[in-house]
Amino acid sequence: AFLWDEGNIDKNLKKHNVTVVESEEMFMGGPFVATDPAHSTKEEKRLQALGKTKSNRRLFAAFTVRNNKIRIISIRNMSKREERAYEKLEKNS
Repeated sequence: AFLWDEGNIDKNLKKHNVTVVESEEMFMGGPFVATDPAHSTKEEKRLQALGKTKSNRRLFAAFTVRNNKIRIISIRNMSKREERAYEKLEKNS
C-alpha cells in the first residue's frame, strides 16, 4: 500500500513526469532496494530503489515506510550510472 498526500501526490508528475500509477508499478515489479543513511534520521529510515514499470520505464525512487505504507519522496528516470547498476543487479538475480 502507498501513502499519498497533498505533499507528494502530484509533485513527481510535475517535476519528473512520473505518474502515481508508474510509481506504484515500479514497486510491484520487485525493485532493488537499499538504505540511504545520508538522508535517514533516528525517527525515519530513508530508502532508495531501482526498478521498472510495466512499460519497462526504469525509475529511481527515494522513499520511506510510514504505518506500513510506502511514501515516495521522489521518483525519476534512472541516471546512466543507475541504469548500469540496475542491469548488473538484474543480471545477477
